[in-house]
Amino acid sequence: MKKFLNLWVLAFFIVSCTTANKGSKDDKKGWISLFDGSTLNGWRAAENPSTFSVENGSIVVHGPRAHLFYEGPVQNHEFKNFIFKAQVMTTPGSNSGMFIHTAYQENGWPSKGYEIQVNNSHTDWRRTGSLYAVQDVKEQIVKDNEWYTEQIEVQGKRITIKINDRTVVDYTEPDSVAVKNAGGKMLSSGTVALQGHDPDSKVYFKDVMIKPLP
Repeated sequence: MKKFLNLWVLAFFIVSCTTANKGSKDDKKGWISLFDGSTLNGWRAAENPSTFSVENGSIVVHGPRAHLFYEGPVQNHEFKNFIFKAQVMTTPGSNSGMFIHTAYQENGWPSKGYEIQVNNSHTDWRRTGSLYAVQDVKEQIVKDNEWYTEQIEVQGKRITIKINDRTVVDYTEPDSVAVKNAGGKMLSSGTVALQGHDPDSKVYFKDVMIKPLP
């Protein structure tokens, strides 16, 4: 009986340590999901809300121009330094984007913050990973109809963009931008958003995550 009890205590100790270590790793990663996989709770669509829907655990972007802004509780949707990432899949000829340091805007292309391009075969030559019209990527790095990871890190004045762990943009914003583009295309703080570009584009997003940084 004593031997059995000792074995039980040992087993409990091992399981407890394993669980604790796993929890520590999860906490250390610091990632927070912005999309629950089944609804658009916490998000607010502008202009044409029907452009956005949820299907099989993904946000489907398909319809007239529209933008989907995160307005949920995470940091009161006001982010400054962070890593923002999502699993993305484009269909042939499609265009979309991921916005940072932006704010809800009822109509038109968001005037605040930066757009990071999602485009593998659309007629626009700026390809996936471009810091749109600031530091553009001409090379097609990933293919349509395949999931890939698009990640944007903002730290101070520096923006780093990775596609499947490959760094495609490393940009440091000059101080002059804050004077020239006050309140517009510049780093400040704000929310994130997804873009519906046009009725012929269909793009999927899932595992939409953010990791706040100091």
